[in-house]
Amino acid sequence: MTHHIDPFSAGRQDVSFTSQGSRCHGWLTYPGAGTGRVPLVIMAHGFAGTRELRLEQYAERFHAAGFATLIFDYRHFGASEGHPRQLMVPARQIQDWHAALAFARDLPGIDTERLALWGTSFAGGLVITVAAQDGRVAATVSQCPMLDGVAAITGLIRYAGLGNLARVLWHGVRDAAHAGVGAEPHYIPAVAAPGEVGAMTSEEAMAAFHRMGDEDLPDIRVTARSSLLVPLYRPIRDARKVRCPALLQLCDHDTVAPAAAGERAAKRMSRAEVVRYPVGHFDVYFDEAFEASVSDQVEFLRRHLGE
Repeated sequence: MTHHIDPFSAGRQDVSFTSQGSRCHGWLTYPGAGTGRVPLVIMAHGFAGTRELRLEQYAERFHAAGFATLIFDYRHFGASEGHPRQLMVPARQIQDWHAALAFARDLPGIDTERLALWGTSFAGGLVITVAAQDGRVAATVSQCPMLDGVAAITGLIRYAGLGNLARVLWHGVRDAAHAGVGAEPHYIPAVAAPGEVGAMTSEEAMAAFHRMGDEDLPDIRVTARSSLLVPLYRPIRDARKVRCPALLQLCDHDTVAPAAAGERAAKRMSRAEVVRYPVGHFDVYFDEAFEASVSDQVEFLRRHLGE
Protein backbone atom coordinates (compact mmCIF):
# COMPACT_ATOMS: atom_id res chain seq x y z
CA MET A 1 0.00 0.00 0.00
CA THR A 2 1.37 3.42 -0.90
CA HIS A 3 -0.70 5.34 1.67
CA HIS A 4 -0.30 5.73 5.39
CA ILE A 5 -3.80 4.85 6.55
CA ASP A 6 -4.84 5.60 10.12
CA PRO A 7 -7.80 3.45 11.22
CA PHE A 8 -8.07 5.44 14.46
CA SER A 9 -8.66 8.79 12.75
CA ALA A 10 -12.16 10.04 12.04
CA GLY A 11 -10.85 12.44 9.39
CA ARG A 12 -11.23 11.96 5.66
CA GLN A 13 -8.16 10.31 4.12
CA ASP A 14 -7.18 10.54 0.45
CA VAL A 15 -6.45 7.09 -0.96
CA SER A 16 -6.05 5.43 -4.34
CA PHE A 17 -6.03 1.95 -5.79
CA THR A 18 -5.24 0.45 -9.19
CA SER A 19 -7.88 -0.77 -11.61
CA GLN A 20 -6.61 -2.30 -14.84
CA GLY A 21 -3.41 -0.25 -14.64
CA SER A 22 -5.01 3.13 -13.84
CA ARG A 23 -5.37 4.80 -10.46
CA CYS A 24 -8.81 5.33 -8.98
CA HIS A 25 -8.85 8.00 -6.30
CA GLY A 26 -11.14 7.97 -3.31
CA TRP A 27 -11.92 9.22 0.17
CA LEU A 28 -11.63 6.79 3.06
CA THR A 29 -13.21 7.69 6.38
CA TYR A 30 -13.32 5.64 9.57
CA PRO A 31 -16.00 6.24 12.20
CA GLY A 32 -13.27 6.98 14.74
CA ALA A 33 -14.49 4.49 17.33
CA GLY A 34 -10.92 3.33 17.92
CA THR A 35 -11.70 -0.23 18.93
CA GLY A 36 -12.09 -3.39 16.89
CA ARG A 37 -12.66 -3.89 13.22
CA VAL A 38 -15.54 -1.96 11.66
CA PRO A 39 -17.84 -2.56 8.70
CA LEU A 40 -17.15 -0.63 5.48
CA VAL A 41 -19.57 0.79 2.91
CA ILE A 42 -18.04 1.25 -0.56
CA MET A 43 -19.75 4.03 -2.50
CA ALA A 44 -19.75 5.50 -6.01
CA HIS A 45 -22.01 7.74 -8.05
CA GLY A 46 -24.24 7.14 -11.04
CA PHE A 47 -24.20 8.32 -14.65
CA ALA A 48 -21.38 10.89 -15.08
CA GLY A 49 -21.41 11.58 -11.35
CA THR A 50 -18.33 12.10 -9.19
CA ARG A 51 -17.71 11.83 -5.46
CA GLU A 52 -18.20 15.59 -4.91
CA LEU A 53 -21.88 15.41 -5.85
CA ARG A 54 -23.47 14.95 -2.41
CA LEU A 55 -22.19 11.46 -1.61
CA GLU A 56 -20.62 12.61 1.65
CA GLN A 57 -24.03 13.55 3.04
CA TYR A 58 -24.83 9.82 3.05
CA ALA A 59 -21.38 8.84 4.32
CA GLU A 60 -21.71 11.13 7.34
CA ARG A 61 -24.80 9.21 8.45
CA PHE A 62 -22.96 5.92 8.00
CA HIS A 63 -20.03 7.14 10.11
CA ALA A 64 -22.46 8.12 12.89
CA ALA A 65 -23.81 4.55 12.76
CA GLY A 66 -20.32 3.09 13.23
CA PHE A 67 -19.42 2.29 9.60
CA ALA A 68 -16.33 3.28 7.64
CA THR A 69 -16.83 4.49 4.05
CA LEU A 70 -14.80 4.44 0.85
CA ILE A 71 -16.10 6.84 -1.81
CA PHE A 72 -14.31 6.57 -5.16
CA ASP A 73 -14.36 7.98 -8.68
CA TYR A 74 -14.41 5.60 -11.63
CA ARG A 75 -11.61 5.61 -14.14
CA HIS A 76 -12.02 8.41 -16.70
CA PHE A 77 -13.96 10.54 -14.20
CA GLY A 78 -13.25 13.06 -11.47
CA ALA A 79 -9.89 12.69 -9.75
CA SER A 80 -9.18 9.25 -11.18
CA GLU A 81 -6.91 8.47 -14.11
CA GLY A 82 -8.01 7.26 -17.51
CA HIS A 83 -8.02 8.58 -21.07
CA PRO A 84 -10.19 9.63 -22.76
CA ARG A 85 -11.90 11.64 -20.09
CA GLN A 86 -15.60 11.12 -19.36
CA LEU A 87 -15.69 7.68 -20.99
CA MET A 88 -18.53 5.67 -19.50
CA VAL A 89 -18.29 1.95 -20.16
CA PRO A 90 -20.28 -0.26 -17.75
CA ALA A 91 -17.82 -3.16 -17.99
CA ARG A 92 -14.95 -0.88 -16.94
CA GLN A 93 -16.89 0.53 -14.04
CA ILE A 94 -17.63 -3.01 -12.86
CA GLN A 95 -13.87 -3.66 -12.93
CA ASP A 96 -13.38 -0.54 -10.81
CA TRP A 97 -15.86 -1.81 -8.21
CA HIS A 98 -13.99 -5.11 -8.01
CA ALA A 99 -10.71 -3.22 -7.62
CA ALA A 100 -12.27 -1.16 -4.81
CA LEU A 101 -13.35 -4.38 -3.10
CA ALA A 102 -9.85 -5.84 -3.38
CA PHE A 103 -8.41 -2.63 -1.91
CA ALA A 104 -10.96 -2.64 0.91
CA ARG A 105 -10.11 -6.21 1.87
CA ASP A 106 -6.52 -5.13 2.53
CA LEU A 107 -7.37 -2.11 4.69
CA PRO A 108 -6.41 -1.99 8.38
CA GLY A 109 -9.22 -1.94 10.91
CA ILE A 110 -11.88 -3.20 8.50
CA ASP A 111 -13.99 -6.30 9.03
CA THR A 112 -13.78 -7.87 5.59
CA GLU A 113 -16.83 -10.04 6.30
CA ARG A 114 -18.92 -6.88 6.64
CA LEU A 115 -18.42 -5.03 3.35
CA ALA A 116 -21.42 -3.39 1.72
CA LEU A 117 -21.80 -1.81 -1.71
CA TRP A 118 -23.79 1.43 -2.06
CA GLY A 119 -24.77 2.74 -5.47
CA THR A 120 -27.19 5.37 -6.68
CA SER A 121 -28.90 5.62 -10.09
CA PHE A 122 -26.69 3.85 -12.67
CA ALA A 123 -24.42 2.59 -9.87
CA GLY A 124 -27.46 1.11 -8.16
CA GLY A 125 -27.46 -1.43 -10.98
CA LEU A 126 -23.68 -1.83 -11.02
CA VAL A 127 -23.60 -2.98 -7.39
CA ILE A 128 -26.09 -5.74 -8.22
CA THR A 129 -23.78 -7.10 -10.93
CA VAL A 130 -20.69 -6.78 -8.73
CA ALA A 131 -22.34 -8.53 -5.77
CA ALA A 132 -23.49 -11.34 -8.06
CA GLN A 133 -19.97 -11.78 -9.41
CA ASP A 134 -18.11 -11.40 -6.10
CA GLY A 135 -20.22 -13.66 -3.91
CA ARG A 136 -18.72 -12.37 -0.64
CA VAL A 137 -20.36 -8.97 -0.28
CA ALA A 138 -22.43 -8.68 2.92
CA ALA A 139 -25.13 -6.32 1.60
CA THR A 140 -26.01 -3.91 -1.21
CA VAL A 141 -27.91 -0.63 -1.27
CA SER A 142 -29.38 0.53 -4.58
CA GLN A 143 -30.94 3.99 -4.48
CA CYS A 144 -33.20 4.84 -7.46
CA PRO A 145 -31.35 2.10 -9.39
CA MET A 146 -31.07 1.73 -13.16
CA LEU A 147 -31.60 -2.00 -13.48
CA ASP A 148 -32.70 -2.37 -17.08
CA GLY A 149 -31.25 -0.28 -19.92
CA VAL A 150 -34.14 -1.20 -22.18
CA ALA A 151 -36.67 0.10 -19.65
CA ALA A 152 -34.59 3.26 -19.18
CA ILE A 153 -34.57 3.93 -22.92
CA THR A 154 -38.32 3.39 -23.07
CA GLY A 155 -38.71 5.95 -20.30
CA LEU A 156 -36.43 8.40 -22.10
CA ILE A 157 -38.54 8.14 -25.25
CA ARG A 158 -41.65 8.86 -23.20
CA TYR A 159 -40.37 12.09 -21.67
CA ALA A 160 -37.92 13.32 -24.34
CA GLY A 161 -39.28 11.82 -27.55
CA LEU A 162 -37.98 9.44 -30.17
CA GLY A 163 -36.29 12.29 -32.03
CA ASN A 164 -34.04 13.05 -29.06
CA LEU A 165 -33.01 9.40 -28.81
CA ALA A 166 -32.19 9.34 -32.52
CA ARG A 167 -30.00 12.45 -32.19
CA VAL A 168 -28.15 11.03 -29.19
CA LEU A 169 -27.50 7.74 -30.98
CA TRP A 170 -26.25 9.61 -34.06
CA HIS A 171 -23.74 11.43 -31.88
CA GLY A 172 -22.77 8.06 -30.41
CA VAL A 173 -22.04 6.61 -33.81
CA ARG A 174 -20.00 9.70 -34.67
CA ASP A 175 -17.92 9.32 -31.51
CA ALA A 176 -17.44 5.59 -32.14
CA ALA A 177 -16.09 6.48 -35.58
CA HIS A 178 -13.69 8.95 -33.95
CA ALA A 179 -12.48 6.22 -31.61
CA GLY A 180 -12.04 3.84 -34.52
CA VAL A 181 -9.50 6.12 -36.19
CA GLY A 182 -7.82 7.34 -33.00
CA ALA A 183 -9.34 10.82 -33.16
CA GLU A 184 -10.26 12.94 -30.15
CA PRO A 185 -13.57 11.98 -28.53
CA HIS A 186 -16.85 13.61 -29.45
CA TYR A 187 -18.81 14.62 -26.35
CA ILE A 188 -22.41 15.31 -25.44
CA PRO A 189 -23.72 16.80 -22.18
CA ALA A 190 -24.78 14.32 -19.54
CA VAL A 191 -27.68 16.63 -18.75
CA ALA A 192 -29.28 19.23 -20.97
CA ALA A 193 -32.44 21.29 -21.24
CA PRO A 194 -35.49 19.82 -23.01
CA GLY A 195 -35.06 19.95 -26.77
CA GLU A 196 -31.26 20.03 -26.58
CA VAL A 197 -28.93 17.10 -27.20
CA GLY A 198 -27.96 15.32 -23.99
CA ALA A 199 -28.07 11.96 -22.27
CA MET A 200 -30.74 13.25 -19.88
CA THR A 201 -32.83 16.17 -21.13
CA SER A 202 -35.14 17.55 -18.49
CA GLU A 203 -35.36 20.62 -16.30
CA GLU A 204 -35.42 18.26 -13.32
CA ALA A 205 -32.06 16.72 -14.25
CA MET A 206 -30.47 20.11 -14.96
CA ALA A 207 -31.62 21.57 -11.65
CA ALA A 208 -30.56 18.50 -9.67
CA PHE A 209 -27.01 18.38 -11.04
CA HIS A 210 -26.53 22.08 -10.35
CA ARG A 211 -27.88 21.70 -6.83
CA MET A 212 -25.77 18.60 -6.15
CA GLY A 213 -22.70 20.54 -7.21
CA ASP A 214 -23.79 23.66 -5.32
CA GLU A 215 -23.62 25.46 -8.66
CA ASP A 216 -19.91 24.53 -9.00
CA LEU A 217 -20.23 21.57 -11.33
CA PRO A 218 -17.39 19.28 -12.35
CA ASP A 219 -17.16 18.18 -15.98
CA ILE A 220 -20.50 16.53 -16.73
CA ARG A 221 -19.97 15.70 -20.38
CA VAL A 222 -19.78 12.10 -21.51
CA THR A 223 -18.23 10.57 -24.58
CA ALA A 224 -21.12 10.22 -27.00
CA ARG A 225 -20.30 6.54 -27.61
CA SER A 226 -21.50 5.90 -24.06
CA SER A 227 -25.03 6.34 -25.39
CA LEU A 228 -24.57 3.16 -27.45
CA LEU A 229 -23.46 1.04 -24.48
CA VAL A 230 -25.58 2.14 -21.54
CA PRO A 231 -28.95 1.02 -22.99
CA LEU A 232 -27.52 -2.48 -23.45
CA TYR A 233 -26.54 -2.81 -19.79
CA ARG A 234 -29.17 -4.84 -17.94
CA PRO A 235 -28.15 -5.72 -14.37
CA ILE A 236 -31.61 -7.22 -13.88
CA ARG A 237 -30.14 -10.29 -15.58
CA ASP A 238 -27.71 -10.72 -12.65
CA ALA A 239 -30.37 -10.38 -9.95
CA ARG A 240 -30.90 -14.14 -9.44
CA LYS A 241 -27.21 -14.58 -8.59
CA VAL A 242 -27.25 -12.07 -5.70
CA ARG A 243 -27.28 -13.99 -2.43
CA CYS A 244 -26.74 -11.16 0.05
CA PRO A 245 -29.42 -8.85 1.47
CA ALA A 246 -30.19 -6.12 -1.07
CA LEU A 247 -32.08 -2.89 -0.43
CA LEU A 248 -33.84 -1.53 -3.53
CA GLN A 249 -35.10 2.02 -3.05
CA LEU A 250 -37.53 2.83 -5.86
CA CYS A 251 -39.05 6.19 -6.77
CA ASP A 252 -42.68 6.11 -7.89
CA HIS A 253 -42.28 8.99 -10.35
CA ASP A 254 -38.88 8.00 -11.74
CA THR A 255 -38.55 8.72 -15.48
CA VAL A 256 -34.82 7.87 -15.58
CA ALA A 257 -34.81 4.46 -13.88
CA PRO A 258 -38.38 3.13 -13.91
CA ALA A 259 -39.52 1.56 -10.64
CA ALA A 260 -41.19 -1.34 -12.47
CA ALA A 261 -37.76 -2.69 -13.47
CA GLY A 262 -36.71 -2.58 -9.82
CA GLU A 263 -39.76 -4.55 -8.79
CA ARG A 264 -39.00 -7.17 -11.43
CA ALA A 265 -35.40 -7.43 -10.25
CA ALA A 266 -36.46 -7.78 -6.62
CA LYS A 267 -38.66 -10.77 -7.46
CA ARG A 268 -35.59 -12.54 -8.82
CA MET A 269 -33.50 -11.90 -5.70
CA SER A 270 -33.66 -14.21 -2.71
CA ARG A 271 -33.09 -11.51 -0.06
CA ALA A 272 -34.32 -8.27 -1.61
CA GLU A 273 -36.05 -5.57 0.42
CA VAL A 274 -38.02 -2.96 -1.54
CA VAL A 275 -38.93 0.49 -0.27
CA ARG A 276 -40.83 2.93 -2.46
CA TYR A 277 -40.96 6.71 -2.23
CA PRO A 278 -43.57 9.03 -3.79
CA VAL A 279 -40.94 11.17 -5.54
CA GLY A 280 -38.95 11.53 -8.76
CA HIS A 281 -35.49 10.21 -9.61
CA PHE A 282 -33.50 13.19 -8.37
CA ASP A 283 -35.60 14.07 -5.33
CA VAL A 284 -33.91 11.48 -3.10
CA TYR A 285 -30.75 13.61 -2.91
CA PHE A 286 -32.52 16.50 -1.20
CA ASP A 287 -34.64 17.55 1.75
CA GLU A 288 -37.33 15.24 3.15
CA ALA A 289 -36.82 12.56 0.48
CA PHE A 290 -33.12 12.39 1.31
CA GLU A 291 -33.90 12.05 5.02
CA ALA A 292 -36.32 9.21 4.32
CA SER A 293 -33.90 7.43 1.98
CA VAL A 294 -30.79 7.70 4.15
CA SER A 295 -32.69 6.72 7.31
CA ASP A 296 -33.86 3.53 5.61
CA GLN A 297 -30.31 2.85 4.43
CA VAL A 298 -28.86 3.20 7.93
CA GLU A 299 -31.54 0.94 9.41
CA PHE A 300 -30.91 -1.70 6.72
CA LEU A 301 -27.13 -1.57 7.12
CA ARG A 302 -27.36 -1.78 10.89
CA ARG A 303 -29.39 -4.97 10.59
CA HIS A 304 -27.08 -6.63 8.10
CA LEU A 305 -23.64 -5.28 9.07
CA GLY A 306 -24.15 -5.42 12.81
CA GLU A 307 -22.04 -7.57 15.07
